Amino acid sequence: MANPIPYSILDISPIPQGFTAGDALRNSLDVARHAEKWGYTRYWVAEHHNMTGNASSATAVLIAYLAGGTSRIRVGSGGVMLPNHAPLVIAEQFGTLETLYPGRIDLGLGRAPGTDQMTARALRRDLLGSEDRFPQDVRELQHYFGPISEGQAVKAIPGANTEVPIWILGSSLYGAQLAAHFGLPYAFASHFAPEQLLEAMKIYRELFKPSDTLDKPYSAFVMNVVAADSDEEAQHLYTTLQQNVVRMRRNTRGQLPPPIADLDEFCEPHEKAAAAHTLQVSVVGSLETIRKGMRQWLEVTGASEMIFTGQIFDHQARLKSFEIAAQAAQSL
Repeated sequence: MANPIPYSILDISPIPQGFTAGDALRNSLDVARHAEKWGYTRYWVAEHHNMTGNASSATAVLIAYLAGGTSRIRVGSGGVMLPNHAPLVIAEQFGTLETLYPGRIDLGLGRAPGTDQMTARALRRDLLGSEDRFPQDVRELQHYFGPISEGQAVKAIPGANTEVPIWILGSSLYGAQLAAHFGLPYAFASHFAPEQLLEAMKIYRELFKPSDTLDKPYSAFVMNVVAADSDEEAQHLYTTLQQNVVRMRRNTRGQLPPPIADLDEFCEPHEKAAAAHTLQVSVVGSLETIRKGMRQWLEVTGASEMIFTGQIFDHQARLKSFEIAAQAAQSL
């Protein structure tokens, strides 16, 4: 294929059982460096809070670490949860990142808090930055990243004139409609919320209005990818993610667990079925299995780009999975 579809990575810097947040952050940098060699377009990290298994809470700080340790790959947020922050602060943070690493920074924006309500209150105590203000906050960010106008009282320095690319992220139809209305690129979080993926992609394309940013729709979707030399090995590695989803539903989250021999011994049949539903946008297996799954999801979504995420306990196995995923994407 002369022009393969772009493929990227979404990372939450998972902390495996028995390891530390420092280990997880160093692992993320190692994955990003390999991803750059394997042809990945961008490396995004997601903002989560009050979760003992994720180390990506200080998203802008982590992006600086990853961008500083790589040289070409785009680095950004997938995403910054905008209700947690004043737009000016985000404009200054990402304006600084773009100033330090020009042409390599993305700002993906989410509407959810990325945590529980008590933690959301601790993050931004007055909660004025609620999801109801999300469209206005996006416009405010665009304003800060643009040229300074005459008489402008509040400026983002650094930030002004950087034109940091903004993406709208979502797991429902709302984000698709907003991204289409603003003429911005759109990414759907189908790796954990698959129900409205196809409808959201369709709505985004149908309602899209060209803008100064984008003249035609550009969409991406996130899929779980667990790849290995054989289908059997990949299925074994995949039990880590399956356990994680079951534990989230039980409200017993923790650090990333190692894979297990028999998932049926860990959970009830209804829990296993619920996890399978949550994880339906997943490709698990050897190179050929992964390639076939990617092709099928591209056909049904009509997406412009694929974003892979992979919560795998062993770091070397995780690296190999992303390497096989890149090989599969290059050969579609």
